[in-house]
Amino acid sequence: MPKLVVVLAGFALLLAPLSAAADSPPEPEAEAPAEVQVEEEKEKRTKHPILFYLPNRIFDLMDVVRARARIGPGIGAGVRATKPISVNAGFYASVFAGIPGPRGRPKIPWPVGMENYAGADVSVMGVSTEGFGPGYGPAEVGAGVHAGLLGIDVGVEPLEVLDLLLGFVFIDIRDDDF
Repeated sequence: MPKLVVVLAGFALLLAPLSAAADSPPEPEAEAPAEVQVEEEKEKRTKHPILFYLPNRIFDLMDVVRARARIGPGIGAGVRATKPISVNAGFYASVFAGIPGPRGRPKIPWPVGMENYAGADVSVMGVSTEGFGPGYGPAEVGAGVHAGLLGIDVGVEPLEVLDLLLGFVFIDIRDDDF
C-alpha cells in the first residue's frame, strides 16, 4: 500500500504543471515584423551547421558501424541484411557499451546505455512483426547474439557512409545532424 501512495503522489506531481497550464488562458505572443523573422531564421540556419559541424561529422562517422557488447540476463539471436530482410528472436534486459550504430534522428550517440528486447521480428520484403529492441538502419547488415549474461551486436550501415561524405558539404541525407 505505501508503494501505491508513492506512485500516485509522483504521478500527481507530474500532472500538476499540466493542470495549472490548462486553467490559465494562454498569453498572446508579440510577433516580430516579417523582416526580423526572416533575418533570425537566416542567422539560425548559418550558425547552427557551422557551430555543430565537427560534432556532426564525428557522430556521422560513429553512425557507420555498430559494435556493442551487452551484459544482462537473456537469450536471443538475430541477423539482418537490410531492414526488409531480417530475423530476430529472443529476450534480454541489458546494459551495452560500444558504438551504438545509426542514430536515425539528431541525438548524441552515447557509448553506453540500456537495451531491452522481447519478442520476434521476422521481416521479408517489408512485412514485419517487431519487438522492443534497438533501431537498425534501413540498409544495415549485421548480426547479434545474446546468451545467458553476455551478448554482442555488430553491423554496418552503408547509407551512413554516404551521409558522412555529403555532410562535409552540409548535405544531411539521413536528417540526423544537429
